[in-house]
Amino acid sequence: MIRKLLILLVSIGLLPACAGNPSSATNDAIETSDIGILIYGDTGYHPNYPDQDDYDDLYSPEEWLQAEWDDWVEDKRPADEYEARPSMVSPVTGKVVPLTGMFGVSKAMKSYCADAVRCDFGVLTGDNIYPSGATLGADGFDDAQRFKDILQDPFGNIGNVEAGFLTYVTMGNHDWETSRAGGFAQIEYLENAPGFYMDGPYYTIKPPAAKGAVELFIVDTSMILADSEVREDTLNDDGSEGSLGDIEEPDYFVQPLTAAEKQQPQWLENALRNSTAKWKLVVAHHPIWSSSGSKFEQARVLREKIMPALCKYADAYIVGHEHTLEVHTDNCATVLGKPADKPLVQILSGAGAKQRPLHSSFMWHQERKYPQHKTLFAEGMLWGFAFMQIDGDSATVDLLSIPDDASPEITKIFSYTFARRSGSSDAN
Repeated sequence: MIRKLLILLVSIGLLPACAGNPSSATNDAIETSDIGILIYGDTGYHPNYPDQDDYDDLYSPEEWLQAEWDDWVEDKRPADEYEARPSMVSPVTGKVVPLTGMFGVSKAMKSYCADAVRCDFGVLTGDNIYPSGATLGADGFDDAQRFKDILQDPFGNIGNVEAGFLTYVTMGNHDWETSRAGGFAQIEYLENAPGFYMDGPYYTIKPPAAKGAVELFIVDTSMILADSEVREDTLNDDGSEGSLGDIEEPDYFVQPLTAAEKQQPQWLENALRNSTAKWKLVVAHHPIWSSSGSKFEQARVLREKIMPALCKYADAYIVGHEHTLEVHTDNCATVLGKPADKPLVQILSGAGAKQRPLHSSFMWHQERKYPQHKTLFAEGMLWGFAFMQIDGDSATVDLLSIPDDASPEITKIFSYTFARRSGSSDAN
């Protein structure tokens, strides 16, 4: 509570200006120079906390490779692009499971922020705890130890916490998988844990490190989808979107119960419209565009629910969910009636612990079916994170990967610079 009070005082200008500008400042009065934002997600896969599948599918090395191939074929991916994910022997079951990249990504980000760039704050895009979030002991594991192993030890000290570095967190579908109470147990932990910040499942915050120039709008897209009709993804043999599947029943416990939870899309639009920040960044778990061919029905629903708010008021949409690194744009013609001068940028950083392949055939069809959308870059079967640097009215996002042995050697694989949208004629 003390930390939240200090941040609130900074944001409304009751602490000295070195900590933050008054929230009544106009966009034009706010200086924005070299603000560094670490973006990472889907980090919660720890080998000491197995999935039920790890008990059901006790694979030998040979059986693991066969299962990887079978999944590839079932997903209708091009056979000549087949690649098995890196694997390891589970310390719990003694059988083969996917190798986690969480430790390598953690080390790489700490090194990156200490040696390469200045990281002012971070955003964590959800699925913070696999396989099923906090369980309140239902799986035989103690949540206090789980929080320490999966959240605090690897990611609680990514930046210089003593200098005020905080990671602002959103929830993903896996974080709600056991129960609503388990989801809120994780939120309560992150509201008080050193190095992290949360204020309920959805909230807005002006990070003090950005001195009032940036506002984050944290959205719980799992909650929005749980209150919507979402179809199961089906692909034709050529990788194109298939006919509508059955209605997907959420396997997680985040159905909105209050009027405020049910009105989250309206809350987002109002919060964006009323914001005085120069840069308005919406952070969520689920993408509106992605490239692996398995999340497009969720994306379709979210485009209906939140694209009006994003296109009118947001500068970028930051997400995870897919275990890939991607940058997309949407020209907002479906919302504004004509292409915007400055398209909406989506940054997808979900390669923090698990790997997932792209689906090249799906991508080919998606690009042709949706002319408002462009995939600027997408890469799967890797671990990594993103870094966004804001300087004045432009921002540059770098996508950074580490090797398949999970060593923390960093390679920049893509860089993209884009202009601020909020306040421009096509974003109002």
